[in-house]
Amino acid sequence: MREQSLEFLKRLISAPSPSGFEQHVAQLYRDYAEAYADRITTDVHGNVTAAVNTGATMKIMLAGHMDEIGFIVHHISDEGLLYFSAIGGHDSIIPVGQMVWVHGRRRVAGAIGRKAIHLLGGEEGKKKPELRDLWIDIGASSRAEAEEAVQVGDVVTYQHEFQPLLGDRAAARAFDNKLGLFIVAETLRLLKEEGGLHEGVGVYAVGTVQEEIGSRGARTAAQAIGAQAGLAVDVDHAIDYPGVSKAQYGQLDLGKGPSVSRGANTNPVVFDLVRRAASEEGIPFQLRVAPGATPTDANAMQINGPGMATGLLGIPLRYMHTPCELVSLTDVENCARLMAAFCRRITPDTDFTPRLG
Repeated sequence: MREQSLEFLKRLISAPSPSGFEQHVAQLYRDYAEAYADRITTDVHGNVTAAVNTGATMKIMLAGHMDEIGFIVHHISDEGLLYFSAIGGHDSIIPVGQMVWVHGRRRVAGAIGRKAIHLLGGEEGKKKPELRDLWIDIGASSRAEAEEAVQVGDVVTYQHEFQPLLGDRAAARAFDNKLGLFIVAETLRLLKEEGGLHEGVGVYAVGTVQEEIGSRGARTAAQAIGAQAGLAVDVDHAIDYPGVSKAQYGQLDLGKGPSVSRGANTNPVVFDLVRRAASEEGIPFQLRVAPGATPTDANAMQINGPGMATGLLGIPLRYMHTPCELVSLTDVENCARLMAAFCRRITPDTDFTPRLG
């Protein structure tokens, strides 16, 4: 991966963006996309759209969501401890013992605590902890001291940044879905630097908000843009480690290319164009089956307004919704190449209506 792109990805990972609080990442995206877009806008919801060929009648929407899972402070105790609620989906066993950042009046370090195992008696010690059993300790000795730095409604993220591993692999919190946003931005860069986009086709590369709580940003952005076709990109469950069944979930491996979804959420013309683009450009990909709606921005895009011909690309990822999500960076690069190759194959005359033959 080129150095400037990797540094941009690292900055995205470091910036906090729990659902509803995406502003830091939104600014990074605006700054990066400025060199590659004709126009950049931010709507009242917080979606950021970087567009090229804005006068074209054929429009393609690309979506990568900016938000990540996190927590939000809902109570500060007399002892100065912070009690919190989940933003997005969490396995309640993961937060125990983690270090976090509380993004308050200033950024404050905190430790997520619970009763020590020595003090958990009988059946209590055998149970999986609930979030209500946990708290964040920022070192304050009273509520008044805590409130000098933090207030109710402040958000919290894990203290886990980008970490290179062996080969082309890396781990971080919030690869879901800073990777999708990164890929959308890199697609714009590839189209700008390498060309090939039809002048009669407009590309609207959207950093969407609030996907983790219901794809709310994608719904409003799709309505506003009115694109005929679109691709969403998100992370996808790698099925290449112990304990998960390929017979149940299908196969998806790190390092063998991005996933291309096929099923009810994917327009057949879009699917054929993506597959053709991959074949002609020599880009590896893996098929994934989604028999119904998907829990991604692609679903919101497809059924908004008069409808949109959608496709869904994915990055194989291990350990989703943990602080150590793990991916192949080569898969990430290939996904951006595939998205750009798809855009180059659209013309003003492309008909996305499903038909036999």
